[in-house]
Amino acid sequence: MERITTDFIDQAIDSLKANGLYRRLRSIQGAQGPWVEMEGRRVLNLCSNNYLGLAAHPRVREAAARAAANWGCGSGASRLICGNMSFHEQLEEKLARFKGTEAALLYGNGYAANVGIISALAGRGDYVFSDSLNHASIVDGCRLSKAQIVVFDHKDTASLETALRAARSDGADSSRRLIAVDAIFSMDGDLAPLPQLAALAEKYGAMLMVDEAHATGAVGPGGKGAVASFGLTQQVPVVMGTLGKALGSYGAFVAGSRKLVDFLINTSRSFIFSTAPPPTVVAAASASLDVLESAPSLVEDLQRNAAYMRRGLRSLGYDTLDSETHIIPVIAGDAAAAVEASELLLAEGVLAVAIRPPTVPPGKSRIRVTVMANHTKEDLEFALGAFEKVRPVVQKATARMRAGAAKSSQCSGESENPPVPLE
Repeated sequence: MERITTDFIDQAIDSLKANGLYRRLRSIQGAQGPWVEMEGRRVLNLCSNNYLGLAAHPRVREAAARAAANWGCGSGASRLICGNMSFHEQLEEKLARFKGTEAALLYGNGYAANVGIISALAGRGDYVFSDSLNHASIVDGCRLSKAQIVVFDHKDTASLETALRAARSDGADSSRRLIAVDAIFSMDGDLAPLPQLAALAEKYGAMLMVDEAHATGAVGPGGKGAVASFGLTQQVPVVMGTLGKALGSYGAFVAGSRKLVDFLINTSRSFIFSTAPPPTVVAAASASLDVLESAPSLVEDLQRNAAYMRRGLRSLGYDTLDSETHIIPVIAGDAAAAVEASELLLAEGVLAVAIRPPTVPPGKSRIRVTVMANHTKEDLEFALGAFEKVRPVVQKATARMRAGAAKSSQCSGESENPPVPLE
């Protein structure tokens, strides 16, 4: 009998450690907030998606506790079996009103939403056009769809139009065309050019899907998102959002027409074959929406803190790319430098984690800073003081990376910005 070997696991772990890509879990004690207890230490939290600080808000906690007392802790089944409960439908109605659409549909989480929506809207023989910096859940949804995938250069609408025109000239007029983009790109913190994308979608008969995971509750009028901020609610037929970031709970949703929701109920596999979201998280998300609608200034507080932090980091000489939101990348270069900087920040009392390949491209490892609406100015000054102390480590790594890249380019004769291939 042939022995089953797991040597490849040891080899993979050794390789990850050698290349500075090994990850481990760190334990947080207590509630999520601007400061957290981690492994016995109180540290400033600069890496949470709890953008509005609602995860531990008293009204949200109370709503979750009441739901557990009244409804129990589980939904018992998928929604097409016996898991569809009145509180699901009530939250969907509330989300549709919030987003200005006819209907909404809950999913278990953002990853399940994206893979389920995209693979339902496009299939073999169709086209999906995906920004090169889209989230992994969009990438995997494209792959699962079995459609022809066209990856266009980041925010490059000219590249996208060329691809749309080519698809049409291929005689594929009967094929569906889906453009899928993040509203806010989760690692760079920049906004998608939604007005131009909506115009191209209309010109070429494509459906535009916008992932507002990091935009819902965080940007736009009253936190309604980037689509609403650009006044494009009627031009974007598919809007995805999450409940586990700015809304402080867990889960996700799609907002759009009643026909879209009915279609997904019948075709979206990650919806059909998943247990319905539990009462506690649905009640918590609903309460978070109530808090946000009663205190829209939270969105202004978040963006004011983000602008303050961005200015401070740039004044220290850090490369924050083209960030224009509450997500602020601090480029370190190689993975080892990002890890070292993160550990030095932690020693100073700041929790800001290193982001490394495959999440970001090689040479673009970074500290990903996210602020919250309830960070104080003193909190942000404390953070900037810590970043000033670790600056020499990041500067050395960046210089080393640039020198290596220049040498490699001279030897190979390759362009610094090679075209993004079709996936």
